[in-house]
Amino acid sequence: MKSPPLVPPPAKLGWLDALRGLAALVVVFDHSSYTFMADFRRELMPQFNTSRYGIMVFFLVSGYIIPASLERRGCVRTFWIGRIFRVYPLWAVVVMLLLAAHLLGVAELHDFGGQSAVTVVVAHATMLQELLGTPNLLLVLWTLSYEMSFYLLVVALFTVRLHRRSASIAVTLAVLSAVSVAAGAALPASALSGLVGTGPLIVCASIAMGLAICCASAGSPGLRGFGGVLGGVLALVLVPLNGTVPLWEGLVILAVMFLGTAVHRAENGQSTWQRTAGAAVLVVVCAVGSAYWSAADDHFARRGWIVAFLLAVLTFAVGLASRRRRVPPMLTGLGTISYSVYLVHPVLLAVIDGTVGRRRQDSLVLEVAFFAALLPVCLLTHRCVETPSQALGRRLAGRLRPPGAEQHCLAEELAAPRTRRTLG
Repeated sequence: MKSPPLVPPPAKLGWLDALRGLAALVVVFDHSSYTFMADFRRELMPQFNTSRYGIMVFFLVSGYIIPASLERRGCVRTFWIGRIFRVYPLWAVVVMLLLAAHLLGVAELHDFGGQSAVTVVVAHATMLQELLGTPNLLLVLWTLSYEMSFYLLVVALFTVRLHRRSASIAVTLAVLSAVSVAAGAALPASALSGLVGTGPLIVCASIAMGLAICCASAGSPGLRGFGGVLGGVLALVLVPLNGTVPLWEGLVILAVMFLGTAVHRAENGQSTWQRTAGAAVLVVVCAVGSAYWSAADDHFARRGWIVAFLLAVLTFAVGLASRRRRVPPMLTGLGTISYSVYLVHPVLLAVIDGTVGRRRQDSLVLEVAFFAALLPVCLLTHRCVETPSQALGRRLAGRLRPPGAEQHCLAEELAAPRTRRTLG
């Protein structure tokens, strides 16, 4: 029996690129509107939280593609190499540009609350700084902490062979979110850091993360299992106990990413569409219910968040339904440079705010001009930073790839009973 493909062919992923490009543009508007269209922003946010819309689309897309990337490789070591060379080089360039702008006096850094430079650097190096009680150098970096947590969870599930249960995991996380709200469970921001101290938590988490990645990438099955579980436990501790978003929203974010994975499994015959649709309904109901009944009672947190969340899910569903249609090259091109768009725009805005300042009156012309200036810069960073670093990562992964990793993964697929292969 022929096994279903572990990941769709690249030609079929154009709709995901289009979604990434759209999400990136919405996030850019959300942040740039502070500078160029503050009055319009104040009117819009209570009705539609553009930031949450963009990041929820991003999380759905990540959930769809990241586990597929791991399973296609069949090797945790090459997965981590690929992620590191995909995420870190541009991140490092952007952070250095921001620091340079600060030293030149044209941009200001956030207040780190008295944390030492070493503490801030180490926390950011893990990309878990949002979950370690350290303010982000750039606001957008907070979402990368949840992405990194998702990577750790995906690897954990893969090493203990529970990665097929995506739909069940998504529903469980969403239900826990709703239960936490119903029970009145609420924690202060960075609660764990407040309990044990930011410095000790960063040290422990950094050591645990490094050990988890190294062990999960080892050749010994025992070490791989230990490393995977250690990383998964780290993520499951930090997300609910030390985030700056409410407890329920942290759980919803993880549920949304695993829902994206469940959709991937349904499309590739590893689950049923009925099971995935049922999981989607439960995740949406729990997420909306959690937002509506949460302790935050201001108009913005409820209506704006709920509308944004529902529209993000609808956008992903429309993209999925249109996945076999031809995607305009402009949209796929935006998706290709979306990571650059996401990381570079806050640096430009910081320089603008630090020099000419924010506009007192709305200016659509300046808003459009900012986009027109941003996109060529992002095309340049993609070509000069992202593309070479990804190519280097692929070469290194090819050299360090254990022999027979992909064949072993495919053999597992063929050997698995049909009932097991259809689990979401």
